[in-house]
Amino acid sequence: MKKSLIALAVLAASGAAMAQSSVTLFGVVDAAYAYGSGSVSNTSQLKSSGYSSSRLGFRGVEDLGGGLSASFWLEAGLNNDNGSGDTTSTNNQGASGVTGGGLTFNRRSTVSLNGGFGEVRLGRDYTPQFWNLTVFDPFGTVGVGTVGVGTTQTLNSSLGGPTTVRASNSIGYFLPGNLGGFYGQAQYYMGENLSNAANKKDGNGLALRAGYANGPINAAIAFSETKFLAGNIKAVNLGGSYDLGMAKIMAHYNQDKISGGNDGKGFLIGGLVPVGAGEVRLAYSTYKIDTVGADPRTNKLALGYVHNLSKRTALYATYARLSNKNGAAQALNGAVTGLNSNSNGYDFGISHSF
Repeated sequence: MKKSLIALAVLAASGAAMAQSSVTLFGVVDAAYAYGSGSVSNTSQLKSSGYSSSRLGFRGVEDLGGGLSASFWLEAGLNNDNGSGDTTSTNNQGASGVTGGGLTFNRRSTVSLNGGFGEVRLGRDYTPQFWNLTVFDPFGTVGVGTVGVGTTQTLNSSLGGPTTVRASNSIGYFLPGNLGGFYGQAQYYMGENLSNAANKKDGNGLALRAGYANGPINAAIAFSETKFLAGNIKAVNLGGSYDLGMAKIMAHYNQDKISGGNDGKGFLIGGLVPVGAGEVRLAYSTYKIDTVGADPRTNKLALGYVHNLSKRTALYATYARLSNKNGAAQALNGAVTGLNSNSNGYDFGISHSF
Protein backbone atom coordinates (compact mmCIF):
# COMPACT_ATOMS: atom_id res chain seq x y z
CA MET A 1 0.00 0.00 0.00
CA LYS A 2 2.81 2.34 0.97
CA LYS A 3 4.63 1.66 -2.33
CA SER A 4 1.45 2.43 -4.28
CA LEU A 5 1.03 5.75 -2.49
CA ILE A 6 4.66 6.65 -3.20
CA ALA A 7 4.23 5.76 -6.88
CA LEU A 8 1.09 7.88 -7.12
CA ALA A 9 2.89 10.77 -5.45
CA VAL A 10 5.78 10.50 -7.96
CA LEU A 11 3.38 10.41 -10.90
CA ALA A 12 1.51 13.43 -9.56
CA ALA A 13 4.73 15.39 -9.09
CA SER A 14 5.87 14.40 -12.61
CA GLY A 15 2.55 15.50 -14.09
CA ALA A 16 2.78 18.87 -12.33
CA ALA A 17 6.30 19.41 -13.67
CA MET A 18 5.28 18.46 -17.20
CA ALA A 19 2.27 20.78 -17.00
CA GLN A 20 4.68 23.69 -16.39
CA SER A 21 6.86 22.96 -19.42
CA SER A 22 6.29 22.30 -23.11
CA VAL A 23 8.26 21.31 -26.21
CA THR A 24 7.07 22.01 -29.76
CA LEU A 25 8.24 20.52 -33.05
CA PHE A 26 7.78 22.93 -35.97
CA GLY A 27 8.99 23.54 -39.48
CA VAL A 28 8.45 24.53 -43.10
CA VAL A 29 8.92 22.50 -46.28
CA ASP A 30 8.99 24.76 -49.34
CA ALA A 31 9.85 23.75 -52.91
CA ALA A 32 9.75 25.70 -56.17
CA TYR A 33 10.57 25.37 -59.84
CA ALA A 34 13.00 28.23 -60.45
CA TYR A 35 14.28 29.75 -63.68
CA GLY A 36 16.88 32.43 -64.15
CA SER A 37 18.12 34.13 -67.30
CA GLY A 38 21.20 36.23 -67.98
CA SER A 39 23.21 37.49 -70.94
CA VAL A 40 25.83 34.72 -70.43
CA SER A 41 23.85 31.67 -69.28
CA ASN A 42 20.44 30.58 -67.98
CA THR A 43 19.44 28.11 -65.25
CA SER A 44 16.47 25.85 -64.56
CA GLN A 45 16.21 24.06 -61.24
CA LEU A 46 14.10 22.76 -58.40
CA LYS A 47 15.01 24.68 -55.27
CA SER A 48 13.81 25.06 -51.69
CA SER A 49 12.69 28.22 -49.88
CA GLY A 50 11.00 30.21 -52.61
CA TYR A 51 8.34 31.71 -50.33
CA SER A 52 9.29 30.71 -46.79
CA SER A 53 12.66 29.31 -45.73
CA SER A 54 12.55 25.53 -45.27
CA ARG A 55 13.44 24.53 -41.71
CA LEU A 56 13.07 22.02 -38.89
CA GLY A 57 12.93 23.24 -35.33
CA PHE A 58 12.34 22.47 -31.69
CA ARG A 59 11.37 25.02 -29.07
CA GLY A 60 10.32 24.76 -25.48
CA VAL A 61 9.57 26.74 -22.33
CA GLU A 62 9.53 25.92 -18.63
CA ASP A 63 7.68 27.97 -16.01
CA LEU A 64 10.09 28.59 -13.12
CA GLY A 65 7.56 30.44 -10.97
CA GLY A 66 7.65 34.00 -9.70
CA GLY A 67 7.25 35.37 -13.21
CA LEU A 68 10.41 33.64 -14.48
CA SER A 69 10.68 31.12 -17.31
CA ALA A 70 13.45 29.36 -19.19
CA SER A 71 13.22 28.59 -22.90
CA PHE A 72 15.22 27.13 -25.76
CA TRP A 73 15.04 27.34 -29.55
CA LEU A 74 16.85 25.04 -32.00
CA GLU A 75 16.16 25.71 -35.70
CA ALA A 76 17.93 24.09 -38.65
CA GLY A 77 17.80 25.25 -42.27
CA LEU A 78 16.92 22.59 -44.84
CA ASN A 79 17.44 22.18 -48.57
CA ASN A 80 14.51 19.86 -49.20
CA ASP A 81 15.23 19.67 -52.93
CA ASN A 82 18.26 17.46 -52.18
CA GLY A 83 17.97 16.62 -48.48
CA SER A 84 21.03 18.54 -47.27
CA GLY A 85 21.25 21.00 -44.41
CA ASP A 86 22.42 24.61 -44.45
CA THR A 87 25.92 25.64 -43.45
CA THR A 88 26.73 27.68 -40.36
CA SER A 89 29.54 30.04 -39.31
CA THR A 90 31.16 29.14 -36.01
CA ASN A 91 33.23 32.30 -35.51
CA ASN A 92 31.47 35.10 -37.45
CA GLN A 93 34.46 35.32 -39.82
CA GLY A 94 33.13 34.06 -43.12
CA ALA A 95 34.48 31.08 -45.04
CA SER A 96 37.09 30.21 -42.41
CA GLY A 97 34.38 29.38 -39.91
CA VAL A 98 31.73 27.83 -42.17
CA THR A 99 30.70 24.27 -41.40
CA GLY A 100 27.69 22.15 -42.21
CA GLY A 101 26.11 20.19 -45.01
CA GLY A 102 24.41 17.87 -42.56
CA LEU A 103 21.75 19.02 -40.10
CA THR A 104 23.06 22.12 -38.33
CA PHE A 105 20.99 24.46 -36.17
CA ASN A 106 22.30 27.36 -38.21
CA ARG A 107 19.15 29.45 -38.19
CA ARG A 108 18.94 29.73 -34.42
CA SER A 109 20.26 27.81 -31.39
CA THR A 110 19.55 29.70 -28.17
CA VAL A 111 18.66 29.30 -24.50
CA SER A 112 16.91 32.12 -22.65
CA LEU A 113 15.86 33.39 -19.24
CA ASN A 114 12.64 35.40 -19.36
CA GLY A 115 10.89 37.60 -16.80
CA GLY A 116 9.47 41.02 -16.07
CA PHE A 117 12.90 42.44 -16.87
CA GLY A 118 12.72 41.15 -20.45
CA GLU A 119 14.74 38.32 -21.98
CA VAL A 120 18.42 37.38 -21.85
CA ARG A 121 19.26 35.10 -24.80
CA LEU A 122 22.50 33.17 -25.42
CA GLY A 123 23.68 31.35 -28.55
CA ARG A 124 23.46 31.73 -32.34
CA ASP A 125 20.73 34.21 -33.26
CA TYR A 126 19.57 36.80 -35.77
CA THR A 127 21.41 40.13 -35.52
CA PRO A 128 19.54 43.37 -34.72
CA GLN A 129 20.75 44.92 -38.00
CA PHE A 130 19.00 42.18 -39.97
CA TRP A 131 15.49 42.63 -38.55
CA ASN A 132 14.68 45.90 -40.33
CA LEU A 133 15.66 44.37 -43.68
CA THR A 134 13.33 41.37 -43.31
CA VAL A 135 10.40 42.83 -41.33
CA PHE A 136 10.02 45.72 -43.77
CA ASP A 137 10.44 43.63 -46.94
CA PRO A 138 7.22 42.32 -48.57
CA PHE A 139 9.16 39.16 -49.55
CA GLY A 140 10.64 38.61 -46.09
CA THR A 141 14.23 38.34 -47.42
CA VAL A 142 13.67 34.71 -48.47
CA GLY A 143 16.66 33.30 -50.33
CA VAL A 144 19.29 34.49 -47.86
CA GLY A 145 22.78 33.61 -49.06
CA THR A 146 21.82 33.70 -52.75
CA VAL A 147 20.43 36.30 -55.09
CA GLY A 148 16.86 35.17 -54.44
CA VAL A 149 14.11 36.25 -56.79
CA GLY A 150 12.09 38.24 -54.27
CA THR A 151 14.76 39.14 -51.71
CA THR A 152 15.49 42.84 -51.33
CA GLN A 153 18.63 44.06 -53.07
CA THR A 154 19.67 45.82 -49.87
CA LEU A 155 20.46 42.32 -48.56
CA ASN A 156 21.62 40.62 -51.76
CA SER A 157 24.23 43.32 -52.42
CA SER A 158 25.00 44.15 -48.77
CA LEU A 159 28.60 44.75 -47.68
CA GLY A 160 27.67 43.85 -44.09
CA GLY A 161 29.78 40.69 -44.00
CA PRO A 162 29.20 37.34 -42.23
CA THR A 163 27.04 38.85 -39.47
CA THR A 164 24.56 40.59 -41.76
CA VAL A 165 21.87 38.03 -40.90
CA ARG A 166 23.02 35.96 -37.90
CA ALA A 167 25.86 35.81 -35.39
CA SER A 168 27.26 32.92 -33.41
CA ASN A 169 28.47 33.15 -29.80
CA SER A 170 26.07 35.98 -28.99
CA ILE A 171 24.68 37.44 -25.77
CA GLY A 172 21.42 39.27 -26.35
CA TYR A 173 18.92 41.26 -24.33
CA PHE A 174 15.32 42.08 -25.31
CA LEU A 175 13.09 44.64 -23.63
CA PRO A 176 9.86 43.33 -22.05
CA GLY A 177 6.74 43.45 -24.22
CA ASN A 178 4.63 45.71 -22.00
CA LEU A 179 6.14 49.10 -22.82
CA GLY A 180 3.22 50.58 -24.73
CA GLY A 181 4.43 49.56 -28.15
CA PHE A 182 8.13 50.34 -27.67
CA TYR A 183 10.56 47.46 -28.25
CA GLY A 184 14.30 47.02 -28.44
CA GLN A 185 17.27 44.70 -28.21
CA ALA A 186 21.03 44.73 -27.71
CA GLN A 187 23.46 42.03 -28.80
CA TYR A 188 27.16 41.37 -28.32
CA TYR A 189 28.81 38.59 -30.30
CA MET A 190 32.32 37.12 -30.28
CA GLY A 191 34.76 35.65 -32.78
CA GLU A 192 36.36 33.74 -29.90
CA ASN A 193 39.98 34.19 -30.99
CA LEU A 194 43.05 33.84 -28.79
CA SER A 195 43.97 36.98 -26.84
CA ASN A 196 47.51 37.02 -28.27
CA ALA A 197 46.43 36.43 -31.90
CA ALA A 198 46.74 39.11 -34.57
CA ASN A 199 43.03 38.72 -35.30
CA LYS A 200 41.93 38.60 -31.65
CA LYS A 201 38.94 40.89 -32.30
CA ASP A 202 37.98 39.40 -35.68
CA GLY A 203 34.26 38.53 -35.58
CA ASN A 204 33.45 40.55 -32.46
CA GLY A 205 30.49 42.91 -32.72
CA LEU A 206 27.91 45.02 -30.95
CA ALA A 207 24.44 45.83 -32.29
CA LEU A 208 21.38 47.75 -31.07
CA ARG A 209 17.79 48.05 -32.31
CA ALA A 210 14.85 50.15 -31.09
CA GLY A 211 11.34 50.49 -32.46
CA TYR A 212 7.70 51.31 -31.92
CA ALA A 213 4.69 49.25 -33.04
CA ASN A 214 1.15 50.29 -32.23
CA GLY A 215 -1.96 49.78 -34.35
CA PRO A 216 -1.17 50.19 -38.05
CA ILE A 217 2.29 51.70 -37.44
CA ASN A 218 5.60 49.90 -37.04
CA ALA A 219 8.99 51.63 -37.27
CA ALA A 220 12.51 50.79 -36.09
CA ILE A 221 16.16 51.79 -36.36
CA ALA A 222 19.28 49.67 -35.87
CA PHE A 223 23.04 50.21 -35.54
CA SER A 224 25.92 47.73 -35.51
CA GLU A 225 29.70 47.55 -35.68
CA THR A 226 31.56 44.31 -36.37
CA LYS A 227 35.34 44.05 -36.23
CA PHE A 228 37.06 42.21 -39.06
CA LEU A 229 40.70 41.81 -40.01
CA ALA A 230 39.94 43.22 -43.47
CA GLY A 231 38.23 46.31 -42.01
CA ASN A 232 35.52 47.03 -39.45
CA ILE A 233 31.98 47.25 -40.80
CA LYS A 234 29.46 49.73 -39.46
CA ALA A 235 25.83 49.30 -40.48
CA VAL A 236 22.81 51.49 -39.92
CA ASN A 237 19.30 50.91 -41.19
CA LEU A 238 15.79 52.04 -40.51
CA GLY A 239 12.43 50.93 -41.75
CA GLY A 240 8.71 51.25 -41.28
CA SER A 241 5.32 49.98 -42.36
CA TYR A 242 1.77 51.30 -42.29
CA ASP A 243 -1.31 49.10 -42.59
CA LEU A 244 -4.05 50.85 -44.56
CA GLY A 245 -6.38 47.87 -44.30
CA MET A 246 -6.70 47.41 -48.04
CA ALA A 247 -2.88 47.31 -48.29
CA LYS A 248 0.25 47.49 -46.15
CA ILE A 249 3.03 49.75 -47.38
CA MET A 250 6.61 49.39 -46.19
CA ALA A 251 10.05 50.82 -46.80
CA HIS A 252 13.58 50.63 -45.44
CA TYR A 253 17.02 52.18 -45.92
CA ASN A 254 20.34 50.41 -45.33
CA GLN A 255 23.92 51.68 -45.25
CA ASP A 256 27.17 49.72 -44.74
CA LYS A 257 30.58 51.33 -44.22
CA ILE A 258 33.87 49.41 -44.29
CA SER A 259 36.80 51.18 -42.62
CA GLY A 260 39.48 51.72 -45.24
CA GLY A 261 37.24 50.19 -47.91
CA ASN A 262 34.06 50.64 -49.91
CA ASP A 263 30.71 51.93 -48.68
CA GLY A 264 27.33 50.68 -49.77
CA LYS A 265 23.80 52.00 -49.44
CA GLY A 266 20.34 51.28 -50.75
CA PHE A 267 16.63 51.33 -50.09
CA LEU A 268 13.40 49.41 -50.64
CA ILE A 269 9.80 50.49 -51.09
CA GLY A 270 6.97 48.01 -51.48
CA GLY A 271 3.69 46.66 -50.21
CA LEU A 272 1.31 43.78 -49.56
CA VAL A 273 -2.21 43.77 -51.00
CA PRO A 274 -4.77 41.18 -49.80
CA VAL A 275 -6.79 39.64 -52.65
CA GLY A 276 -9.42 37.11 -51.57
CA ALA A 277 -7.63 34.05 -50.19
CA GLY A 278 -4.31 35.36 -51.37
CA GLU A 279 -1.93 38.29 -51.32
CA VAL A 280 -0.06 40.32 -53.94
CA ARG A 281 3.52 41.27 -53.05
CA LEU A 282 5.49 43.96 -54.83
CA ALA A 283 8.77 45.74 -54.17
CA TYR A 284 11.41 47.95 -55.76
CA SER A 285 14.87 47.86 -54.19
CA THR A 286 18.29 49.21 -55.10
CA TYR A 287 21.83 49.12 -53.70
CA LYS A 288 24.93 51.07 -54.76
CA ILE A 289 28.56 50.44 -53.83
CA ASP A 290 30.79 53.52 -53.70
CA THR A 291 34.17 52.67 -55.25
CA VAL A 292 37.00 54.61 -56.83
CA GLY A 293 36.14 55.36 -60.45
CA ALA A 294 32.79 53.56 -60.51
CA ASP A 295 29.70 53.11 -58.40
CA PRO A 296 28.17 49.74 -59.35
CA ARG A 297 24.44 49.66 -58.73
CA THR A 298 21.81 46.94 -59.01
CA ASN A 299 18.08 47.68 -59.18
CA LYS A 300 15.40 45.06 -58.64
CA LEU A 301 11.68 45.02 -59.39
CA ALA A 302 9.81 42.06 -57.87
CA LEU A 303 6.17 41.01 -58.15
CA GLY A 304 4.56 37.97 -56.55
CA TYR A 305 1.27 36.33 -55.63
CA VAL A 306 0.58 33.90 -52.78
CA HIS A 307 -2.63 31.84 -52.72
CA ASN A 308 -3.45 30.29 -49.35
CA LEU A 309 -5.02 26.85 -49.67
CA SER A 310 -5.22 26.68 -45.85
CA LYS A 311 -3.57 28.29 -42.84
CA ARG A 312 -0.51 26.09 -43.39
CA THR A 313 -0.30 25.50 -47.14
CA ALA A 314 0.16 28.02 -49.93
CA LEU A 315 0.88 28.16 -53.65
CA TYR A 316 3.01 31.04 -54.92
CA ALA A 317 4.49 32.63 -58.00
CA THR A 318 7.19 35.32 -58.15
CA TYR A 319 8.78 37.29 -60.98
CA ALA A 320 11.75 39.65 -60.68
CA ARG A 321 13.94 41.68 -62.99
CA LEU A 322 17.44 42.95 -62.18
CA SER A 323 19.13 45.82 -63.99
CA ASN A 324 22.87 46.35 -63.47
CA LYS A 325 24.72 49.61 -63.97
CA ASN A 326 28.27 50.99 -63.70
CA GLY A 327 29.95 47.59 -63.74
CA ALA A 328 27.51 45.53 -61.64
CA ALA A 329 26.74 41.99 -62.86
CA GLN A 330 24.32 40.29 -60.47
CA ALA A 331 21.87 37.67 -61.73
CA LEU A 332 18.85 35.72 -60.46
CA ASN A 333 18.43 32.04 -59.57
CA GLY A 334 22.00 31.06 -60.39
CA ALA A 335 22.08 32.53 -63.91
CA VAL A 336 25.13 34.46 -65.15
CA THR A 337 24.95 37.86 -66.77
CA GLY A 338 27.55 40.27 -68.11
CA LEU A 339 28.52 43.69 -66.80
CA ASN A 340 25.67 46.20 -67.01
CA SER A 341 23.28 43.52 -68.33
CA ASN A 342 19.85 42.49 -67.06
CA SER A 343 18.59 39.28 -65.49
CA ASN A 344 15.09 37.82 -65.09
CA GLY A 345 13.88 35.18 -62.65
CA TYR A 346 10.73 33.14 -61.92
CA ASP A 347 9.64 30.97 -59.00
CA PHE A 348 6.56 28.70 -58.96
CA GLY A 349 6.13 26.67 -55.79
CA ILE A 350 4.30 25.28 -52.79
CA SER A 351 4.99 25.91 -49.12
CA HIS A 352 3.71 23.83 -46.18
CA SER A 353 4.27 24.65 -42.50
CA PHE A 354 3.74 22.40 -39.49
